Amino acid sequence: MSFEYEDIRQKGTLVEVHNNDINKAMRKLKKVVQAEGIFQTLRERERFEKPSVKRKKEMARAVKRWQKKIRDYRELGKTNQVR
Repeated sequence: MSFEYEDIRQKGTLVEVHNNDINKAMRKLKKVVQAEGIFQTLRERERFEKPSVKRKKEMARAVKRWQKKIRDYRELGKTNQVR
């Protein structure tokens, strides 16, 4: 069996380092990883969460979003147009 290295496709995230500027490359990597949602999936898979707890958390997030929307409308003076 011959194994050819040219056939290997690179999978994953790649960030190039220019002029040995590792700090800039790390900042870029963090942005890319966050945009891909890798941190979020790692946090979700860290431990098992019961479906009922997931529903409660999602409902709490929805209520918080709704309250923020109401607050933003009141700040703009549109109290009777909340939908």
